[in-house]
Amino acid sequence: MTAPLTPPPPPHQEPSREREEAAREGAPQPQQPLQQQPSLQAAADSRSWQDWPAPSGAAGGGFAAAYGQDGPGMKTELREAAVVTVAVALGGALLGLLWWWLAPSVPLVGDVVDNSWVVYVKDSEGEQAIGVDGTFTLLALALGAVSALGVFLFRRRGGVPLVVGLTVGGLLGSVLAWRLGVWLGPAQDVIAAAKSAGKGVTFSAPLKLGAKGALLAWSVSALVVHLGLTGLFGPREAEGGAPPV
Repeated sequence: MTAPLTPPPPPHQEPSREREEAAREGAPQPQQPLQQQPSLQAAADSRSWQDWPAPSGAAGGGFAAAYGQDGPGMKTELREAAVVTVAVALGGALLGLLWWWLAPSVPLVGDVVDNSWVVYVKDSEGEQAIGVDGTFTLLALALGAVSALGVFLFRRRGGVPLVVGLTVGGLLGSVLAWRLGVWLGPAQDVIAAAKSAGKGVTFSAPLKLGAKGALLAWSVSALVVHLGLTGLFGPREAEGGAPPV
């Protein structure tokens, strides 16, 4: 009969035997593996949740505070836009005075036909009527450029509310100038003016704006000039995309 086989030692005893042999030979003992550390992503997530501001009340606390930081800036822009609108609109009084003073007069002549007064243009081929519209348009373009320069010097950063205020103010100023020039000009009742002047006597026609599109000249000029000044001389963004302080 053969001797019974000796079973191999359990696996958990092998490390102790290796340590004993290493101790005898003077070799360093093997170290136990370190416990696995939690992942860095999990730690970062836990820190991000801890650093997040806790809401206070129904409004959301930190959310409302962070969102409300832009409020005063927008309110300031709207307030400045309102000031610009009113100031530019009041400048229409100057345009009306200049138009009344510089616009050429259209000569009219009154006559009596069948005991009725009729009025006709003395120079049917004259270009005075075109000159009236052209004078208004040129003056509006010039004042639009001046107002755009003034607004740019007032606030160099521009902004949508400011541009809208400048455009609306230019339109209101043009309408004010148109009505003021008509009011300051000759009387609108040409028959009464012809009777007052006499038969065959030349008198001036009422101031009239034939091309109503000229009312947009101020706004268009102000918009183009302001955008050009902002693009050329406005503040630039710093490197990295952060706006200058």
